[in-house]
Amino acid sequence: MEKIQFSGETQGTYYAITYYTSGGQNFQESIDSLLDQFDQTASLWVENSMINRVNNNEDVTVNDVFIDLFRISLEVSENTNGYFDMTVGPLVNAWGFGANNSPSISSGTVDSLLPLVNYRQVGINRRKVVKSDPRIKFDFNAVAQGYSVDLVSNFLESKGIRNYLVDIGGEVYARGKKPRRKRWKIGIEKPSDEQFSTRELKAELPLTDLAVATSGNYRKFYEKDGVRYSHTINPKTGFPVKHALLSVTVIADKCAYADAYATAIMVMGLEDALLFIKEKKVELEIYFIYSGEDGTYKTLMTEGLKKSLKELN
Repeated sequence: MEKIQFSGETQGTYYAITYYTSGGQNFQESIDSLLDQFDQTASLWVENSMINRVNNNEDVTVNDVFIDLFRISLEVSENTNGYFDMTVGPLVNAWGFGANNSPSISSGTVDSLLPLVNYRQVGINRRKVVKSDPRIKFDFNAVAQGYSVDLVSNFLESKGIRNYLVDIGGEVYARGKKPRRKRWKIGIEKPSDEQFSTRELKAELPLTDLAVATSGNYRKFYEKDGVRYSHTINPKTGFPVKHALLSVTVIADKCAYADAYATAIMVMGLEDALLFIKEKKVELEIYFIYSGEDGTYKTLMTEGLKKSLKELN
């Protein structure tokens, strides 16, 4: 079996793909095209993308990918009691984490925008998006990266490849094994106070036929007047989250779900996340990194990870 390895850029981040094949085919060109097509549907940074046209209330017939992103988002919203919400777009923009990248928050802004954030106020009928208010805006960023991992994985499967690792911006799907039946190994980053600090690993996890996604508040934020604002917006309050939970890593069958649930659990905070786990609405394995009362990093993990996940420091 020949090892094929390549990397590139997509969705404002990197991708890295490794697979083993007896045919020696390099599919980078096809995968680049696949990812470009995906951006034309789901990226808020592509001017005439389908999601932007929907947000601008143009007459758009949405495609299967948009419908799939909508369906997954709706399912995760229902299962997390609204801690995940694909209509959070107006708040993301107002806090300066959208495509315009400039915060426009003032007293009363959040109160005026909160009525526009409710996944129950949107639907799809005959491939047309229906909104209760034209000012509602979609944001698939909390599911899109994971979904694109699944897209690439499905493409590789269609080519008969059964042993591969797809990594897009840290969201990962591992299939099969490496030669000599070695499992793929995934690193989980240690949170840092500095936005551009050197990345250190907190834990590593062997992985086969599973997806991993991590959501954290320690890389994407800005500071204004001495206050740090996280990119993770709570759709219930309208404000960036502020709690002791620093990082959530979710292991699931599909990366879109791992990505979406990681975001939702990050919004919940540790206490509500532990209640969510007890409810057992979905089968997930989760690794938490949080700040203890003494300021040191603490960790928690679900039962299924205790035999395989190895903490490094």
